[in-house]
Amino acid sequence: MMRVLSLVLLVGALSVEACGSEEAVKIPAPAFDQPLSVKTGVPGNLQTAVVAGGCFWGVQGVYQHLKGVKSVLSGYAGGDGSSADYESVSAGDSGHAESVQIVYDPAQVTYGQILQVFFSVAHDPTQLNRQGPDEGPQYRSAIFFNNPEQKTVAEAYIRQLSDAKVLPRRIVTTVVTLDGFYPAEPEHQDFIRRNPWNPYVLANDRPKLELLKKEFPELLKRK
Repeated sequence: MMRVLSLVLLVGALSVEACGSEEAVKIPAPAFDQPLSVKTGVPGNLQTAVVAGGCFWGVQGVYQHLKGVKSVLSGYAGGDGSSADYESVSAGDSGHAESVQIVYDPAQVTYGQILQVFFSVAHDPTQLNRQGPDEGPQYRSAIFFNNPEQKTVAEAYIRQLSDAKVLPRRIVTTVVTLDGFYPAEPEHQDFIRRNPWNPYVLANDRPKLELLKKEFPELLKRK
């Protein structure tokens, strides 16, 4: 399956303009955000964010470079466990979106900063049910909140960006309750790190990482 997938991705990368090759829009920080926690390095203080923004390979790769992020998993959210597999999700009718689960230290990075990177670098929030060459509801833009505070920050930020008209088109990102997150298959984890020269990665994901370094150097992990 992966051999066939690689051929499909190669054709897509060469024949369709990818959103990753577009210049990102650096957007302002959220006016309303959760403050940095005073409890640093406390395992029990870690928090989780789940977002969907097209193919999970690139979104995972972006957040793996963010300071305070302890782990990032590619997976599925929006549907139920019976259809949480790559073949079912790729069919487009599972209810799932390709998503990432971000475990982070709120003493080092805020939820709002995670969303700032999401709206500016990780994907294009104005594309409806697609990202670049990938089409279908499984590639939709979504924020899956797991507590009322995340919902408030996300909705306030979308209103802020929409009112300021900092993006060229309407934001289509949905903000919905996280009912469950299902990790993707092993072959989809750490895909960019394991396949840096994959044609799809070069066309769609590598530019995101370069833009992250350019636009948000203060949020990068120290090497």
